[in-house]
Amino acid sequence: MNPVPTPDQIAAARQALAAADPTLARAHAHTPVFEWRARPGGYEGLFRMIVEQQVSVASAAAIWARTVAGLGGVVTPQAVLALDVEGLRALGLSRPKASYGREIALAQVEGRIDLTHMAALSDEDAIAALTAIKGVGRWTAETYLMFCENRLDVFPGADIALQEAMRWADGVEARPNEKQAYVRAEIWRPHRAVAAHLLWGWYGGVRRGEIAL
Repeated sequence: MNPVPTPDQIAAARQALAAADPTLARAHAHTPVFEWRARPGGYEGLFRMIVEQQVSVASAAAIWARTVAGLGGVVTPQAVLALDVEGLRALGLSRPKASYGREIALAQVEGRIDLTHMAALSDEDAIAALTAIKGVGRWTAETYLMFCENRLDVFPGADIALQEAMRWADGVEARPNEKQAYVRAEIWRPHRAVAAHLLWGWYGGVRRGEIAL
């Protein structure tokens, strides 16, 4: 795992992004200082990302707390594999999420992926390894590498909030699709993950009424 970017590193990357792309400079000028969204990694980190998808923050916290308690307080591949899908569903997980949790656990114990030593892989190789697991899509893989591995140059182009913030930045009518978002983000290399954090911060500030477009 890479170290969490320091405030100085984030500030320097923001300055570089604003200099490289005048349209992103607008988001930079209006978005306050933010911290990196660092989260624990490994099997537990990836499983938690799956569990928390497509539910409210409050629901995600409640389901995860029940899951951790039901697994004896320690979330490991072995603990998850000790339960079948129905046993995991009894903890509050949907059938797909229970199944995906087991699929990720099997990939780890069978050696198809090593979630504790991902740093040896390039970004694209890491994404390929993650998405080879049933239930792990590209968006999940990219956000895992950002938040749990602290990688600085991955960009989840399928993220709707990012696409909307990109639309604002460029002042266009239509939100970019996933392919267009990836192409648009190329100018932000090697700081695409910082650009994503910046756009998320801008998007959230606008939605909360703290920043005016």
